[in-house]
Amino acid sequence: MILRKKENWFKMLFVWHGSVLPRLLPRLFLLFLLSVAVVYFHGNIFSFKIPLNPAPFTLFGFVLALFLGFRNNASYDRFWEARKLWGELLNVSRSLTRQAVTLLNPKADETKITEFVQLLSAFTYALKHQLRNTNAQEDLSKKLSNEYMIIVSDAQYKPIVIMRLIAEWVQKAKEENKIDSIQQMSFDKNLDKLADVVGGCERIASTLIPYSYSVLLHRTVYIYCFLLPFGLIDSLGWITPIMVVFIAYTFVAFEAIADEIEEPFGLEDNDLALTNMSQMIESTISELAGKKISKTEASKKRYID
Repeated sequence: MILRKKENWFKMLFVWHGSVLPRLLPRLFLLFLLSVAVVYFHGNIFSFKIPLNPAPFTLFGFVLALFLGFRNNASYDRFWEARKLWGELLNVSRSLTRQAVTLLNPKADETKITEFVQLLSAFTYALKHQLRNTNAQEDLSKKLSNEYMIIVSDAQYKPIVIMRLIAEWVQKAKEENKIDSIQQMSFDKNLDKLADVVGGCERIASTLIPYSYSVLLHRTVYIYCFLLPFGLIDSLGWITPIMVVFIAYTFVAFEAIADEIEEPFGLEDNDLALTNMSQMIESTISELAGKKISKTEASKKRYID
C-alpha cells in the first residue's frame, strides 16, 4: 500500500505512482484510436450511419454510475473491515503483552517474556503470509526457536498453530503458579479475540464479490465506452476523442479501483500494508516488553509495504 503525505491540488493532478492510470493507459489509448477513427469516418461503418445521440448515453451513464458506486462501496467495505480486523490485532497484541509483562507473579524472567513476544510477533507474520499465500519460512525463522519451527513449518494454518503455542505458554505459567485461574481466563479471552481476527480475515480472503456480478459490470462499462464515440460525434466533432477518453477514464478507473481493493490483503498499490502493520505490531509489543525502539525505526514503518 502507498502511504504518502497529502499534496496540494495541483500536484495531485500529476500523481502517477499509486494511481490506477498506468494500468489503464493501453485501454484508454485504444479508445482514443477508436474515437479518432469514428470521427474520421463520421460515425459510419460500411456506409451505414450509426444512429446514436448523447441522450441515451446520459441516461444510461447515470444508471451505470449508480452501479459502479454500489460496486465500489461493496469493495471498500471489505477493505475497511480488513483494516479494522488488523487494528483489532494490534490492540489484542498489546493487551496480551501487557498481561504477560505485568500479571505473572513472581515476575517472569526476561527470557520467558521474550519468548512470548516472539510467539505473538510470529503469529502476526504468519497471518500476513497466509492471507497473501506467500512463504512465511524466512520471517518465522527469525522469531521462533528450532523446536517451535519444527512444529509450525509443516502446518497448513500456521497462525492457528502458533496461537496454540501461545496458549501452551499461558498454561505452563499457570502450572508453575505464576498466574491464577482468573488471570488465565483473561489471557484466554484475548486469545479468543485473536481467533476471531483470523476467522474474519479468512472470510474476506476466501469469499469474493460474486464473479458473475463483476463480469456483468465489466462488460457494461466497456460496451458503454466503445459505443460512446458514436453518440458524441455529431455534437462534438474532433473534440470527441478527448471527451471519450476522459469519460472512459472515470468509469474504467472506478472499476479498476474496486477490483484492486476487493482483495485487501494483496500486493497492489492500494491494498493494505500488511508488512508495515506487522512490523509496527512487532515494535510496539517489543517496546511494551522493555525493548527500546528508535524513532527512526518506527517512522520507517509508515510508508511503502
